[in-house]
Amino acid sequence: MASKIYVGGLPYSTTDAQLSDLFAVHGVVASARVITDRFTGQSRGFGFVEMASPEEAQKAITALNGTELGGRTLTVNEAKPQEPRGGGGGGRFEGGGDRKQSRDRW
Repeated sequence: MASKIYVGGLPYSTTDAQLSDLFAVHGVVASARVITDRFTGQSRGFGFVEMASPEEAQKAITALNGTELGGRTLTVNEAKPQEPRGGGGGGRFEGGGDRKQSRDRW
């Protein structure tokens, strides 16, 4: 069973391959992904790594948490499940009917 790890404090230039290589020293990496902004494509400075076993994940967490990469200190810990997001907010404005316009158009 794979164990998911959160990696924060990544340099913005870090690639998925570099993240995978960093963790491969500590065990088998099932996947490594740097999270990017959906609009700009720029790194958001964190990512997730899945290790092949919980033992390898714990070994990597212990070895890498608090270390430096590219001048930034890494935060490495077990990933928590994503909390459900609220759905909603239709984005529609329902204003009151008693608004006076400040300028007459006609």
